Amino acid sequence: TSGPAPHRHQRQHQHQRRESVRSYARRGRLRRMTVDVLRRPALAERRARVAVAVLFFTNGALFANLLPRYPQIKADLGIGNAAYGLAVAAFPAGAIAAGLAAGALVRRYGSARVAVGGTLVTGAGILAAGLGGSVALFAGALLLAGAADAVTDVAQNAHGLRVQRRYGRSIINSFHAIWSIGAVTGGSMAAAAIALDVPRGPHLLFSSLLFVAAACVALRFCLPGPDGEPAEEDATPDHHDREPARGTPPCARTGYVLAALVLIATAGTVVEDAGNSWATLYLSDSLHASAALAASGYVALVGAQFVGRILGDRLVDRFGQRAVARSGALIAAVGMGLALAVPTVPGTVLGFAAAGFGVATLVPAAMHEADELPGLKPGSGLTIVSWLMRLGFLLSPPVVGLVADATSLRAGLLVVPLAGVIVLLLAGVLRPRRP
Repeated sequence: TSGPAPHRHQRQHQHQRRESVRSYARRGRLRRMTVDVLRRPALAERRARVAVAVLFFTNGALFANLLPRYPQIKADLGIGNAAYGLAVAAFPAGAIAAGLAAGALVRRYGSARVAVGGTLVTGAGILAAGLGGSVALFAGALLLAGAADAVTDVAQNAHGLRVQRRYGRSIINSFHAIWSIGAVTGGSMAAAAIALDVPRGPHLLFSSLLFVAAACVALRFCLPGPDGEPAEEDATPDHHDREPARGTPPCARTGYVLAALVLIATAGTVVEDAGNSWATLYLSDSLHASAALAASGYVALVGAQFVGRILGDRLVDRFGQRAVARSGALIAAVGMGLALAVPTVPGTVLGFAAAGFGVATLVPAAMHEADELPGLKPGSGLTIVSWLMRLGFLLSPPVVGLVADATSLRAGLLVVPLAGVIVLLLAGVLRPRRP
């Protein structure tokens, strides 16, 4: 009778182990199923995503309806280049003047309401700029529109990041891609109005009413309630390390990360401005390309940036923001560096395309990280990055111009590979791949 007992106990032990393994597997499957359910967006969250996309689209389309009207406004006002340049500079000046107020407005009224209110004021300012009968009215309206645009930019990004936290995966790059679609749509509307000899007043009144109405409808489907701390809304928190700041006090670490994020975002805007302000001029004057071909540099940069943002969310989810930023920075630095080292028209067009693709995710990534910095009030990090990024956007053209006057525009465009190098050095503050 003593012999079978150990075998019986052994069989019982093995049976218990098998049941434990099965139970553990079932718990694991249930846990994975629970996570999948939690990460699957509800109908309200999907509607909120569409609503934020509408806000980004309207923000891109509103100002783009005015830009092609600038030559006509300049001619009607009878002003010279200097007065025109000062008047147009009122838009970024207004953005810089009002940008720091965005965080406080978001905390008080909520990001969705502030974004829609800013859209309404932006539309009114753009309409007033188009109808202004004097330089003072034109500049004042642009100042108002620029201020409202800066507030709208922070608020719509804050709400987009709030929706992203509900989704549990990256979607912010798609919003910025939709902004590009809005800008192209607005510019196309203006071009069609000019071709059809539609006066500025009816054209800008129609576009402002259309896009303000779209933003008001979108407000109904945004996420309800106030904007809380990011950690409170994040269903899948990711406490990633920030390598360069280890061992430093929390305040110093936050300050270092915030400064690095500002530089990363500014690097992205500097590259974008190089395409906006200098690509056509460099190709036509320095490389003697035809007028039609010279415009392809800007088109290549914007088109590649759009593609990069469409692909950006999947790349970020798979490889992490840090790896995507470093890879993009390397593509931008090497691509534009080779184009400047061996200057040809096709190579330069490809260089601008590489630069646009490489920096496509930098501004959304910097805004995302800034919005989740510990120790800051909701919206503060996002506001600071957006404000200082715009300051860099304002200062970049004069710096490149000074270098171009002192040496050559080719030397001035070295700012593009330099921006890529800066991102390579600072990308450690961005989010790594999730384990």
